Amino acid sequence: MSKRKTVTLRDLADRLGLSVYTVSKALRGLPGMSEATRRLVFATAREMNYATKAQEAGLAAESIAYAAGKPRRFVMLMPADHSFLTLQFHGLHRRLNELGHRVQSILLPFERHQPDRLADWLEESGILYFDGLFLSPLLPVWAETSLLQLALPKVMINFPPEGAEVDSVIWDVQHAMILAVNELCRSGHRRILYVGEPEGQRGFRLRHQTFVAACARWGIPGNRQMHHVNPGDPNWLTDLSDILQTGGPTAILSANHGQAWPILRKVQELGLDIPGQISIIALEHGELAACPGLSRPILLVQEAGERAAELMLRRIANPLAPYEQIRLLGPFVKGETVVDFYNP
Repeated sequence: MSKRKTVTLRDLADRLGLSVYTVSKALRGLPGMSEATRRLVFATAREMNYATKAQEAGLAAESIAYAAGKPRRFVMLMPADHSFLTLQFHGLHRRLNELGHRVQSILLPFERHQPDRLADWLEESGILYFDGLFLSPLLPVWAETSLLQLALPKVMINFPPEGAEVDSVIWDVQHAMILAVNELCRSGHRRILYVGEPEGQRGFRLRHQTFVAACARWGIPGNRQMHHVNPGDPNWLTDLSDILQTGGPTAILSANHGQAWPILRKVQELGLDIPGQISIIALEHGELAACPGLSRPILLVQEAGERAAELMLRRIANPLAPYEQIRLLGPFVKGETVVDFYNP
């Protein structure tokens, strides 16, 4: 099996309708073109499996090699078929495929605490015979604890438990929350309604703790911070409506994926203007089709899958290397849903 087809800069240039010089500049990060053109060049290079010498040298330096001979087989274990887990898996599959390896996803069939059945299922499903295991977010704590004890090479695509000796990579929700609070506070907002759960998953707890700390740094003490917790409650939208009709908050910070659209609908039902009467920032896993101008921090979900693939291959090549726990920091998209009180 060859590492990849031989692709040249001329091939890329012909596909894109650009000059070889422009393609070369784009791949080397040199100025002289729009960011849209640069992104298109990189996307096409990946599609055609082209790597510059510098990229190949980087892979070699990190012991991330293209498959030689029989490719390795990996598995990603997920609790359910969530959209953002699918996005993670897409990044993981894409990167491993580029490097000549294979990965498949398997759903964990247990919801309740069943450690004895888990051991039998791991054997029957063949998971113990893969070359490595990727652990997704949202796995039950009891199952995650057992899986971390397996002798297989493992990478968590999640925040690791405290004290866990495991490689991990995740999009940094703490960084995202700080960016969101800073954007609102720099725009003059001090009455911020937090919509999210303070407990539960590790990522939920980190979001809430970071929100409280970031507000405090802007001089907003805890007793003045507005919270609406437990969006899983069937009455949470009614509670949200009651709070908004008091005229108290000037901004909503939606902390969890999937909340932005119901919040936007409720705000529209109340006849509130966005951002004139209420500003909104949401931590969504991608652009919201219903509100393409939504102000939000970028959460690098797919990129976390890609980075997890590289972490796994490096772990296999360097089994005694120190464990790495990586957080990916995305930028903030200003969008059109935050009013600036200082520059209206």
